[in-house]
Amino acid sequence: MDARVSELFGSGNGHSSGSGGVSSGKPANGYGVAPKKSSAKNKKAKARLSRNFKPSNNTPYLPPEVRLKIRLKLVNPTQYRFEHLATQMKWRLQEGRGEAVYQIGVEDNGMLVGLSEEEMRASLKTLHRLAEKVGADITILREREVDCDSDVPRKIAEVLIRKVPDDQQFLDLRVAVLGNVDSGKSTLLGVLTQGELDNGRGRARLNLFRHLHEIQTGRTSSISFEILGFNSKGEVVNYSESRTAEEICESASKMITFIDLAGHHKYLKTTIFGLTSYCPDFAMLVVSANTGIAGTTREHLGLAMALKVPIFIVISKVDLCTRATVERTVRQLERVLKQPGCNKVPMVVSSTDDAVTAAQQFAQSPSITPIFTLSSVSGESLDLLKVFFNIIPPLSNSKEQEELMQQLTEFQVKIPLTRYSLWSYSGICREGDHLVVGPTDSGQFHQLTVGSIQRNRSACRVLRAGQAATLALGNFDRSLLRKGMVMVSPEMDPTICWMFEAEIVLLFHAKTFHKGFQVTVHIGNVRQTATVEAVYGKEELRTGEKAVVLFKFIKHPEYLKVGAKILFREGVTKGIGHVTKLLPIVEYQPS
Repeated sequence: MDARVSELFGSGNGHSSGSGGVSSGKPANGYGVAPKKSSAKNKKAKARLSRNFKPSNNTPYLPPEVRLKIRLKLVNPTQYRFEHLATQMKWRLQEGRGEAVYQIGVEDNGMLVGLSEEEMRASLKTLHRLAEKVGADITILREREVDCDSDVPRKIAEVLIRKVPDDQQFLDLRVAVLGNVDSGKSTLLGVLTQGELDNGRGRARLNLFRHLHEIQTGRTSSISFEILGFNSKGEVVNYSESRTAEEICESASKMITFIDLAGHHKYLKTTIFGLTSYCPDFAMLVVSANTGIAGTTREHLGLAMALKVPIFIVISKVDLCTRATVERTVRQLERVLKQPGCNKVPMVVSSTDDAVTAAQQFAQSPSITPIFTLSSVSGESLDLLKVFFNIIPPLSNSKEQEELMQQLTEFQVKIPLTRYSLWSYSGICREGDHLVVGPTDSGQFHQLTVGSIQRNRSACRVLRAGQAATLALGNFDRSLLRKGMVMVSPEMDPTICWMFEAEIVLLFHAKTFHKGFQVTVHIGNVRQTATVEAVYGKEELRTGEKAVVLFKFIKHPEYLKVGAKILFREGVTKGIGHVTKLLPIVEYQPS
């Protein structure tokens, strides 16, 4: 959405920081309309039309990247037109993985002409009929009057259409929660998921802690998961009205799964494991208003950017500070986000319109970084964050999802407890399927049978690519499992290795990085110490330099894939890169 439309909806009031608006990178002419493919004759005719046509200064335009979501009006369509619109809505819902946004009162060339009150009412009625036909629900996000040369007030409206895909129980998004210790991460999650404000002394976070020392210190040291649901009308579904997670899953059509990560520096390896292994769709960086950027805040921001996880920022504890202090923290964040290493465009969210615009722009452009200022005690601006979560769409499209589901089954093992926490990388898994799990210390894979499946503590019969779940594996010996293993289809020939090559960038090192240096390597769900066996083309590396490096695991072989992101660290030493070559060991043989 360009600056003029943002202004129309109340978002262009100076809250978006940075130079200029956000560009989609798509070609457009001087009127903001992308040229379409056509014959040479049509091109000449359009060229003459564009030379002669001068739009009014009062006529705003919609950018070409949202053309697929717009309609001028839907007043009393013929039966043929109605069936065509219904088919079109099904396609858009499929492409948006269950969600689509319609903007009413917009011409096909992007001009915001608006509709009269009667036309708008008729168009919304038709949209309700279309949604009912395809089994979807409709929610009006916002309405605004258009400033145009007309005596009759004219409006445009933005409408969210949501339909849970037939092969899914609900839409699912994963959000990793980052931030410095004592910034209010767990308290914020407690307020969102429990539906009750905090008392100022941390009562809201008690339900999230898993260990006694976490309750005593008030600091998260492990990875915990919390869920926040939205029904088809966009209303919040949490523990305030539901007693169990199963009830929330049954009532919700969209689910936000929060991955609560540790903020203290001594638990950094746990935080990195959560980011690399659970593949979050987005990251929420929580910053305390009274302390600003402190402790691990910069480090967590850098980790999310290195792993290319889209990030938005929540400034908490605004009830403890003056408005001047909050504004100083916002300016501090804006300076960091605009630095050459970040190249982000901060956008402060202060109204419902801002939240809707931020959700749409955040999904379209990775450079946009929404900033929320709120309080878990007074509840200030909490509703804006909920609106944002309700509207934000998944990043992957239906085609990518379908391609992954066509591949052989592959799961990453996370936490081997009584039930086994997994993340599905590709394929489909059902109850009773036969898989193999490994590699063991000797490089072997063991056969097993999938018992029951649960997602968000609710029973599930099918697990698809991109979903996280826990499995019960019957009588399988759980002592054989560890983090970093994979469960794959017996038809797959998994490549396991002791040694691998990676193209890396050394982000920081106090001295020199050379052969024989040991680092902790994070690759997906793999976390193990590895030794640098060779640095190709150079004797040593210094901060900021690139090279291809040969690593060797020191404990046991691992299952890796070429192209996988790698993040390594040792003390203050940090680097990122990707796997370029595997040196496989003995042939795979299931035991």
